[in-house]
Amino acid sequence: RPIIDAFRVFTKTDSSAYTKSSPSNGEFICPSSGKPCSCGEGNFPNCERSAGDATYGEYKRITYNEVDGSLYKEKELIFPPELVLRNNIPLKLHGFGGIQWYRPLKLKHLLDLKSLYPGAKLIVGNTEVGIEINFKSAQYPVLISVSHVPELNVLSIKEDGLEIGSSVRLSRLQEVLKEVIAEREVYETSSCRAISEQLKWFAGKQVKNVASVGGNICTASPISDLNPLWMASRADFRIVDSKGNIRTVHAKDFFIGYRKVDLVQGEILHSIFLPWSRQFEFVKEFKQSHRREDDIALVNAGMRVYLTEEG
Repeated sequence: RPIIDAFRVFTKTDSSAYTKSSPSNGEFICPSSGKPCSCGEGNFPNCERSAGDATYGEYKRITYNEVDGSLYKEKELIFPPELVLRNNIPLKLHGFGGIQWYRPLKLKHLLDLKSLYPGAKLIVGNTEVGIEINFKSAQYPVLISVSHVPELNVLSIKEDGLEIGSSVRLSRLQEVLKEVIAEREVYETSSCRAISEQLKWFAGKQVKNVASVGGNICTASPISDLNPLWMASRADFRIVDSKGNIRTVHAKDFFIGYRKVDLVQGEILHSIFLPWSRQFEFVKEFKQSHRREDDIALVNAGMRVYLTEEG
């Protein structure tokens, strides 16, 4: 629907062609050609206007909805229910040049694949790896999609903080943060508000719908909008190895160099734990870029101030 709406700026038709109103000069504008004509008056061969004004003879308007006969402009299009109900299955695909693409459905299977192919690239939205392959000529013979692993898609509100699976989409995180901010004490959500505010200017909506939290972290880009905030918010990263053992690393210790993180062979980022802010603790985001929206940062920062009572 957004794509269809975007192309309306290129059409020549008058909006009155799709309504019962007429242009100020009294002429009817044809929805097909965008020019004045008499088809709106029904003065053309084999044309019989139906009572609902939705059909002409045996032909239906392009906006006719087969389900209930209403116009698309009156209802929002929904995601096809058939795709929602479809059962997911593990996938293994072979591509050009010997590329192998896997989609496991269980964490154990993912860890087994990572153990078998230590150099495999993990992907969710492909927003970073796709650029590396298409524009930087990077070669990744094995790709593993982790988008359908339930353990990595957990987003749980706990007593002491928020647990965020590494495959959680940024748009979903943004929605949950808004709920948390509205429901919990103001002082507890200082870090949540900072991350939520930063996500407003994080790429476009389409990118946030597919990009994952873990992918943004493990890319370890020096211009990442969120990584400074994870460090400032005292977040912990939980890492799992091929045997299922989990270790915890503070966000401030996870980044060890330019695009280098504290992950050894066979390990993956399992989840992120974001603790609630303490009373008199304040977290603030900052981003400076050429454009306000949808632009990479020139400078960004995550800042935290914690005040204690003395005397």
